[in-house]
Amino acid sequence: MAASDLQKAMAMMIKVFYTYSGKEGDKKTLSKGELKELLTKEMGDVLGKNTNQAQLDNIFKDLDANADGCVDFQEYVTLCACITMLCNEFFSQKK
Repeated sequence: MAASDLQKAMAMMIKVFYTYSGKEGDKKTLSKGELKELLTKEMGDVLGKNTNQAQLDNIFKDLDANADGCVDFQEYVTLCACITMLCNEFFSQKK
């Protein structure tokens, strides 16, 4: 049985996380630099290519719910869910 679209999307979210995590340390977390690379390469069209350091610092601080200095998978999924909700709201208003 082929994977559903939702299953494929979930697998892709996992793959993207591990593509960027671990380059600067723990494979199970994103450092600030890894998060910046992920956001720039994967979400640049949505967030804008000109995300400055202050904006990145704010995003990182907001995501790092347990204040351990890195973004774990749960915190990353929270980011993906929030951006998805904002996109849904944006496109719903265009109808």
